[in-house]
Amino acid sequence: MQLPEKAIESRYDYNKIIPWFRKKASKFIGKEYVISESEKGIIFALIAWMLKDDLVAKEMNFDLNKGILLSGPIGCGKTTLFKILRYCNFPAAKYGIVSTRHIVSEFMREGYEILEKYSNGIPYNNQQKPRYLCFDDLGTETSSKYFGNDCNVMAEILLTRYDLFKEKDLITHLTTNLSAGEIESQYGNRLRSRMREMFNLFGYEESSDDKRK
Repeated sequence: MQLPEKAIESRYDYNKIIPWFRKKASKFIGKEYVISESEKGIIFALIAWMLKDDLVAKEMNFDLNKGILLSGPIGCGKTTLFKILRYCNFPAAKYGIVSTRHIVSEFMREGYEILEKYSNGIPYNNQQKPRYLCFDDLGTETSSKYFGNDCNVMAEILLTRYDLFKEKDLITHLTTNLSAGEIESQYGNRLRSRMREMFNLFGYEESSDDKRK
């Protein structure tokens, strides 16, 4: 996602917000947080989404009623970025972050009730409503067996959350290293089709630097 060539009308002053964000991010990670040229558009759009800035959303062509699917190569900083946004306490950054591997591990131990737990959500701040969740590293989990029954755990969870997205405006976020074709291969065309309705796609370039180095 690229920054627009012309200035965007907004009720927020991003010339102040971006430096503040970098300062908070640097504090969170314990070193200077560097924003590369290739990710400026992604970070700008993500902050606008977390602020629910409808003017920027319209200009940059993303939907505030959809969640975010953040894709990119290993180590480009997808998970850290979602953690920083939550740390900054933006108005719409009220979500839990859980790795898909952790969910599958829970499923292997506890069975099908785990599908219900993450499909319908966990109450957030004692509010009895489905919790917004960011599922981290979609694709790193594997199809699991529980007492011999094959179950594509994340596919089942996401299909149920799609229904809740349609019925109750439930927001889900994802990070993944997978391409669109790999998502379809691993989770099926039925889910991929629904994901187009559920998510704005924000993607890092394949050449993005590994920030773990």
